[in-house]
Amino acid sequence: MSTYDFPQDLRDAQLALHRTRAAYEQYAKTLPWSAEPMPGWEADKQLHSSYRSAKPDSPGYTPEQHEQHEQVKRYRAELLELSATVTTHPYWATLGEGVVKARMALKHAHEAQPDNKSG
Repeated sequence: MSTYDFPQDLRDAQLALHRTRAAYEQYAKTLPWSAEPMPGWEADKQLHSSYRSAKPDSPGYTPEQHEQHEQVKRYRAELLELSATVTTHPYWATLGEGVVKARMALKHAHEAQPDNKSG
């Protein structure tokens, strides 16, 4: 397995991306699937599978959830900014052919070292 000497700012941006995505996904789970009231649905069974996608009725967002929808916008803006920071970092230009493997390794770089930062 190859090891990479990722710059600390790149490691930090990738870790922030992981954490922000996790926080966003956790927050999104608390919201109905549709901001407006919508009837549920069930799709046809998929060929060669017993899987049938479905959604229950959505009551829509409460007035409080509509106000909190700004949080979704903040998460999405932060995810976009962090994604751009990671993918356009100058480090990638130094690798030549091994960029894809290095990018995959970066996604797990935080697992290799204990996180000594608190918070």
